[in-house]
Amino acid sequence: MQIFLFFFSLILCFVLISSQTLDDDKKALLHFLSSFKSSRLHWNQSSDVCHRWTGVTCNENRDRIVSVRLPAVGFNGSFPPFTISRLSSLKFLSLRKNHFTGDFPSDFTNLKSLTHLYLQHNHLSGPLLAIFSELKNLKVLDLSNNGFNGSIPTSLSGLTSLQVLNLANNSFSGEITNLHLPKLSQINFSNNKLVGTIPKSLQRFQSSAFSGNNLTERKKQRKTPFGLSQLAFLLILSAACVLCVSGFSFIMITCFGKARISGKLRKRDSSSPPGNWTSRDDNTEEGGKIIFFGGRNHLFDLDDLLSSSAEVLGKGAFGTTYKVTMEDMSTVVVKRLKEVFVGRREFEQQMEIIGTIRHENVAELKAYYYSKDDKLAVYSYYSHGSLFEMLHGNRGRYHRVPLDWDARLRIATGAARGLAKIHEGKFIHGNIKSSNIFLDSQYYGCIGDVGLTTIMRSLHQTTCLTSGYHAPEITDTRRSTQFSDVYSFGVVLLELLTGKSPVSQAELVPTEGKNMDLASWIRSVVAKEWTGEVFDMEILSQSGGFEEEMVEMLQIGLACVALKQQERPHIPQVLKLIEDIRSVDAE
Repeated sequence: MQIFLFFFSLILCFVLISSQTLDDDKKALLHFLSSFKSSRLHWNQSSDVCHRWTGVTCNENRDRIVSVRLPAVGFNGSFPPFTISRLSSLKFLSLRKNHFTGDFPSDFTNLKSLTHLYLQHNHLSGPLLAIFSELKNLKVLDLSNNGFNGSIPTSLSGLTSLQVLNLANNSFSGEITNLHLPKLSQINFSNNKLVGTIPKSLQRFQSSAFSGNNLTERKKQRKTPFGLSQLAFLLILSAACVLCVSGFSFIMITCFGKARISGKLRKRDSSSPPGNWTSRDDNTEEGGKIIFFGGRNHLFDLDDLLSSSAEVLGKGAFGTTYKVTMEDMSTVVVKRLKEVFVGRREFEQQMEIIGTIRHENVAELKAYYYSKDDKLAVYSYYSHGSLFEMLHGNRGRYHRVPLDWDARLRIATGAARGLAKIHEGKFIHGNIKSSNIFLDSQYYGCIGDVGLTTIMRSLHQTTCLTSGYHAPEITDTRRSTQFSDVYSFGVVLLELLTGKSPVSQAELVPTEGKNMDLASWIRSVVAKEWTGEVFDMEILSQSGGFEEEMVEMLQIGLACVALKQQERPHIPQVLKLIEDIRSVDAE
């Protein structure tokens, strides 16, 4: 009978865990929140937890909560039991920089799916219980800057997936036992009260990871190989060193040119380091904090941005654009703005205006940051990249995947819808070009860099005239108009049709001995009734008979790039003409 009851209890527990729903997760978080008197969060039972709850992320099916990121939101007190621990699908938990007190929550053993745990910069204390062996999936554990004491638990050896372990700035004492963590790549035990020697399993890490303790490295016995005397060994070693130095000198001479070029590049753009990137502000608090738009989930903060790895996507007149991968592997685009012409108040006002534009074909501005030395704009990331990359990247190479006509039609349709939304609010873009049009998962165009021209120093007049995108009447980009936006959009349509970059005049065949921009070149070719000569061979090589649709698009593009602005159509008219070519939504 007892055996039956035991197995029945196990089955019941399994059913309860497996039957948990999003509503159960919601109740658990509301219970957690209700334990604190004041909070900056505005969660409630009626709102959509996956879209409207700040700091909460659901899985793709939107039936469970997988991430809770609530750094520095003012929680004060001990962890309420059986609240967070009820989120059995939780993978990412960040509650750093709050004011939590008391012991490490023992019921966190229920978080079997947890991979990242950040509790640093709180006021937690007491010894760490031997509970970590239950968290088999944990990859990152950061408990630094708390008041934990006692010995470092040996149960940490059970975290075979652990890659980062930070216990710095606590009061841990005693000796460090051997921790067998095969995947561990970062460790920090500094500024505790540890004594003894650094165990063999951790000696591969830098000594700075153990500074601020009373620790010593194990002394290694000095043995000469092959039983040679020290004199003979030193002579052989000296000869080997001479050979190595000679070889190294030869390599240095060979590679000097390359190293010199690389060094110049690094000096030329100190703002684009290969790994982590940092703000140029010595004191980020002085400049303020990152500002998110009301009612939107904020999944990161300024510290996250500055400590994340970054890859330079491009550099333009408005600044350097980075792809930033966060600690939970989510990705955003950060644009570090240069030549900002306005002060803080006007900058923030313009960012707030841009942040109100919500449309599936307008790149979402998630947040912004202003300080004396840094101005950042944070956008959604598009994995397919920009139209410029898709049109011109790897062109002429074997492994290039060409854009077919259907994809180009979707790009034009999406970008036109995005620009129509921008103009609907009486806004002006001012810098429409293929590198500012991004491709979503279905290859619809999305407009990026909205509204930046009004806060940036105007481009040089020569730049405007030679860019190939700006309307001929524009000599000051801060005085762009909706008609000049239509002109720029028309150039993008011509770029889609021809596969030629307006910036690279070398691609254009000179007419009557004169170099000209893309729009002028197409006008001259069409005037001679050589219309078929302008189309991209990558499209013409495809079967499908799209020539008539391409001619229709060419006529729309030419109408947009009319020399007189009053002769150009409004963008809603342009959108209707493009959609009338063929409906791409039903495909």
